[in-house]
Amino acid sequence: MTDESFARRDSLPIPDRQHLGLTTYDAKDPDTSFPPIEPLLPPDGAPNILVILLDDVGCGASSAFGGPSNTPTAERLQGGGLTYNRFHTTALCAPTRAALLSGRNHHSVGMGMITETATSAPGSSGMRPNTKASLPMTLKLNGYSTAQFGKCHEVPPWQTSPVGPFDAWPTGGGGFEYFYGFIGGENNQYYPALYEGTNPVEAEKTPEDGYHLTEDLADRAIDWIRTQKALAPEKPFFAYFAPGATHAPHHVPSEWADKYAGKFAGGWDEQREAIIARQKKLGLVPADSELTARPDAIPSWDEMSDELKPVLERQMEIYAGFLEHTDYHVGRVVDAVESIGALDNTLIYYIIGDNGASAEGTVDGAFNEMANFNGLAAIETPEFMAEMKDRLGGPDSYNHYSVGWAWAMCTPFQWTKQVASHWGGTRNGTVVHWPAGIAEKGEIRSQFTHVIDVAPTILEAAGIPHPTFVQGVQQSPIEGTSMVYTFDSADAQERHDLQYFEMAGNRGIYFKGWSAVTRHSTPWLPNEELPALDDDVWELYDGKNDWTQAKDLAGEDPDRLASLQRLWLIEAVKYNVLPIDDRRFERLNATLAGRPQLIKGTKQVLFAGMKRLSEHSVIDIKNRSFSVTASIETPSDGPTEGVIIAQGGRFGGWALYVKDGYASFVYNLLGMTEFTATATEAISPGKHQIRAEFAYDGGGLAKGGTVTVFYDGREVGNGRVDQTQPMVFSADETTDIGEDYGMPVSVAYAGASKFNGRIEVVQIDVGDDDHSHLIDPADVARVALSRQ
Repeated sequence: MTDESFARRDSLPIPDRQHLGLTTYDAKDPDTSFPPIEPLLPPDGAPNILVILLDDVGCGASSAFGGPSNTPTAERLQGGGLTYNRFHTTALCAPTRAALLSGRNHHSVGMGMITETATSAPGSSGMRPNTKASLPMTLKLNGYSTAQFGKCHEVPPWQTSPVGPFDAWPTGGGGFEYFYGFIGGENNQYYPALYEGTNPVEAEKTPEDGYHLTEDLADRAIDWIRTQKALAPEKPFFAYFAPGATHAPHHVPSEWADKYAGKFAGGWDEQREAIIARQKKLGLVPADSELTARPDAIPSWDEMSDELKPVLERQMEIYAGFLEHTDYHVGRVVDAVESIGALDNTLIYYIIGDNGASAEGTVDGAFNEMANFNGLAAIETPEFMAEMKDRLGGPDSYNHYSVGWAWAMCTPFQWTKQVASHWGGTRNGTVVHWPAGIAEKGEIRSQFTHVIDVAPTILEAAGIPHPTFVQGVQQSPIEGTSMVYTFDSADAQERHDLQYFEMAGNRGIYFKGWSAVTRHSTPWLPNEELPALDDDVWELYDGKNDWTQAKDLAGEDPDRLASLQRLWLIEAVKYNVLPIDDRRFERLNATLAGRPQLIKGTKQVLFAGMKRLSEHSVIDIKNRSFSVTASIETPSDGPTEGVIIAQGGRFGGWALYVKDGYASFVYNLLGMTEFTATATEAISPGKHQIRAEFAYDGGGLAKGGTVTVFYDGREVGNGRVDQTQPMVFSADETTDIGEDYGMPVSVAYAGASKFNGRIEVVQIDVGDDDHSHLIDPADVARVALSRQ
């Protein structure tokens, strides 16, 4: 590539060049000549790019990094490529993804935490500035074909509706030409809420037919890669494969989990010993590395009750099978690349986890992780968990494993996902495979690297400059460091020698082998009383002699600690980390957080056919009184059937529906208890108004209330809801009018969910008795419910 063409790529889109030669009058004139129209292509030799990013996999989970879950695809790529044992993420999913796709630190692109907790602060706004163009946009404007499959968690909540704007969606402003996947932090692996581009689509099969989301995503990726190479073989592709696995819910066919039956009977303490032994044997950690101690906040295996231990074992068997199942389908994508002869010149990043293993499942694990996200984990008693053991991993569960397993899957380090201070939250096993560009095979690279280094590595490998202008906007510098210098030398001096970390007040700094860290909050204790930030206790570690952060030297070298603390503050100012925001429940409330809301006021009108409305696209009825009114026309040739409106699904939500001609309002509390108020008489044929009124008890969050059902203003039924969900109904189910897509809110109308009459309009009105601002996490945590 000439210097001139390299310079032209500095401003994107690449400016068109006007033809200034001879222009003839008659096209048949022999002197008529124009340069041929050339397709836009990257520089000669630019590789295909395949970035694989798994979700919530700790550095000690995969067999490729000493873990108990078999991952032969990762091991295969290790054998033909390079293993990075000091690669780091941000400790949380959306921030890692935003950093990966931009080459900038997560606060630099507004992703201080997940989008659902966005605030008005620049570092946590959930919005990537247009001065920091995404990697796929840069590649697309340089002639790459681009596609994303799987999880997109970078869309601000107020932009997740069918009317957009789609600036942050993969095929909107994200730079991808094709997208098939889901928007948000997680999804049901059996009943996903999918999009193709920006259009909602339904899975073509059910779990009874063998459907699983990871397999579906792999099928789509394989089809796209084959089609791309068949139709445009001269164009390289950038494929981003980001399955929802292995994020909760831990869903996998039982035969994959059953492979691991009995293998975790020794518990998590024993697993950590076994994992570090394998890691040392593989050369992934130094032989003298010390296994870090178990924190007091995590019970030992021996402290767990005998009644719960079989449930805990099954949780880990399911997770191990889930990870192996995921790696298998990653292997199918890699095999597809090889089958078309493209593997040799395809740069593959296999990043095994976007953060440490997730400790969001509570000490006992969860049958429905939404219970903990609502501050109601106490509902799932050990007795209940024992009853649900055989349903874990299947379509009737929304399960998560115990904190102890998450800690074990981050062996040999301290802590887990969300804890950005320690390597357990941020160090993830990564493999880079590129036969045409990397001569060495099967070697380990131990230079410090970070997820922001992926974008500059890809650009350097492709011979594409960091753009100065994109779509007329001057760009800020990429903040990552290309890893290409490590490809040919295990001994090359590391170039990324300074990196800050922060998540929910947990913070740290790495500088030339040393790290200073402080843990401020605990992931599975959203109600804990946090210390003042200035009261946090900092630790100091010498990474050159202490690989695992096992020996705190803060008391021995206070001057170095103070210097690193000051350096953290300097980096924090530079990258929009301040103000530190350790709020959890409060940030879920848009008003308190200061972010925009799509729906404002006290009324929302919806129409028949509207579907896939995210929770952020519907007026919030939680912790307050509300009513739902529907103008309908019922059929004359039989009883009225079907759903009028449904929000949420099998694991939490509410609906207004008609069954056998009788209208009902149902409130599903976390998939454990359904409260139903049904009319005492059938509705007659013709036009009617059905209304359900919910009168909230008041006095704080998660309280109950009374329900009254009306036909045309006349009371026809009533009932009682003993308790409600205060924060969120579902991470993946949506609001639908005229049918309940995905998993139904209530089994009462399963099989008859489509409304067989006509819906003119549905109106939701909320009262002025909103208790959402009365957030008292301790009060929420004390709530207990006897299962009905």
